[in-house]
Amino acid sequence: MRRLLKYFLNGIITVVPVCTVIYVVVQLFNFLDSILGRWIRKEIHGEYLPGLGLLVTVFLVTVIGWLATAWFTHRIFEYMDTIMNRIPFVKSLYSMIKDTIQSLVGEKRSFSKVVLVKLPGSDMQAVGFVTTEQLSFLGERYCDSIAVYLPQSFQLAGFTIIVPKESVEVLDIHVEDALKFVIAAGVTNAHPFHHSVDRRSDEPG
Repeated sequence: MRRLLKYFLNGIITVVPVCTVIYVVVQLFNFLDSILGRWIRKEIHGEYLPGLGLLVTVFLVTVIGWLATAWFTHRIFEYMDTIMNRIPFVKSLYSMIKDTIQSLVGEKRSFSKVVLVKLPGSDMQAVGFVTTEQLSFLGERYCDSIAVYLPQSFQLAGFTIIVPKESVEVLDIHVEDALKFVIAAGVTNAHPFHHSVDRRSDEPG
């Protein structure tokens, strides 16, 4: 009986992650494909090819990205950006979405450094990700501080804290490995903390 139970649990460990990944990928594919796919279905005659909407979406986004950098259309996108930043309420939502996307896929990416943050009054440390090292806009007292995002385990949530630079240690590990470690509450098979840990040396000295 124990052996059968062991086989059953091994089956769950094997099947559930695979099925979950397949489900998420299929749902994501269907969502992206339906962005333009619903209109393509109405225009074409014959059987719709799954994935055509996704290919058209990727192509159009790439073209728009090229136009946004081309000299003859760059000013048009700058003008649109200016308009969006002047409309009440819309400018807050627009700037928040734009800054978030740029922090993830832009040239100056946030979450590029993994750090350990010392918790005050204890020997415990928390794993976090540096989001920005420029906080002078908050005041002179924050010139030597950084913003760190602390994710929570088993969910896509967290909170941002402002800490002095000397209160964090930069870890020489991949962001993806650290993120998996934190979200899985340390139970993941990936052990990113075998890398060397270097204390920050940004302070003048």
